[in-house]
Amino acid sequence: MPEIKRIEFTKEMKHTHTILVPMMLPIHFCFLEHILVQEGYRIEVLHNDDQRIIEEGLRHVHNDTCYPALLVIGQMMEALKSGRYDIDHVALAITQTGGGCRASNYIHLLRKALIQAGFSQVPVISVNFSHLEKNSGFHLTPKLLVKLAAGFLYGDVLMWLGNQLKPYEIEQGTCDRLTKAWIQTLCDQMDSLRFTHIRKNVTQIVQAYGAVPRSSQTKIKVGIVGEIYMKYAPLGNRRLEEFLIKEGCEPVVSGVLDFALYCLENAKIDYEYYDRNKKAAKLAAWASAYLQTLQQSIADIIKADGTFRAPAPFHEIIKDREGIIDRGVKMGEGWLLSSEMVELIHSGVNNIVCCQPFGCLPNHIVAKGMMRKLKDRYPASNIVALDFDPSATSVNQENRLKLMLANARLYEHFGEETAKELTNA
Repeated sequence: MPEIKRIEFTKEMKHTHTILVPMMLPIHFCFLEHILVQEGYRIEVLHNDDQRIIEEGLRHVHNDTCYPALLVIGQMMEALKSGRYDIDHVALAITQTGGGCRASNYIHLLRKALIQAGFSQVPVISVNFSHLEKNSGFHLTPKLLVKLAAGFLYGDVLMWLGNQLKPYEIEQGTCDRLTKAWIQTLCDQMDSLRFTHIRKNVTQIVQAYGAVPRSSQTKIKVGIVGEIYMKYAPLGNRRLEEFLIKEGCEPVVSGVLDFALYCLENAKIDYEYYDRNKKAAKLAAWASAYLQTLQQSIADIIKADGTFRAPAPFHEIIKDREGIIDRGVKMGEGWLLSSEMVELIHSGVNNIVCCQPFGCLPNHIVAKGMMRKLKDRYPASNIVALDFDPSATSVNQENRLKLMLANARLYEHFGEETAKELTNA
């Protein structure tokens, strides 16, 4: 095996190379792509999502590596082999958490795959906040970070409201068209300071979604939690949200801002528990307070309008894990994953799908490992762990979901005690 040499993304490459980014959040990454193009980068978010991606992933990644790594690397390798790009003028970008999760090692697996496929000249950009790698041609400037934070905040709002509108829309496709229109409007605002008028924009968004005619039919609410890629990426969870809507349910998915706040909270935990990085902890505390203020202002706008449910503030999610899991359990999605399940139950969403990627050890501990404890505390909870790996069939997964939904309908129709008797009969 040839030596894995890192190819730096240089200042010159910023003007000559197209940077390919794997898809994770369909709404949020529209803002990501637009903002980076504004900053002078040639960016393309990948939308290829067929079976060839899994096949490419299996060719280049060992099949006992976590499933998200296989998909992300497979998506990029399929794109490079497609003939759509000039290999000498293309680069790849991937995030690195810097934690104990194997996501920090994706970049090395990707470089190995590039060498094996004969693409050793392709640079791989590490997007991280842990000083793991630097590239002279790619910088996360304060201006860029502010725009990205606003873009992801708006993405959370559109995703949250869309999931409450789409299952009930009378004219099919109205929600998708409205979301697309607002993405374009907000992207246009990124050219000026209008994107900073968050309260004004969110108020108008809530009013626009609230004005769409919708059915008053009651639908079963199903929460989606899990490893971050599997939770959000349609490629990872096999379009789980769409499946639930087709089954007559309302998917409930928390915003990605909660994960960012979780990461900031972990920086504070490092100092509180282990006396590490006092300066980083102070900076994290300031950033967390600022983001939570924005989050609360958005929740207040949604509550004041009264049409849609507002998301829970992050300080409640932190509190929800008390007596369930310690804050020191912070590998992967850590205590956040258990806290999200508790918050869903507290908000009346007893039916929960936990997306379990094969090979993600932290997720199996903080999710599947906590289910018995949650079930004991909340007997009405209806939680199913849905395992994803290259060999998992759609039919098997859909059958498990349909069984969960059948139990949910029993609980809804007959009540907890009678439903238990019917289930055990």
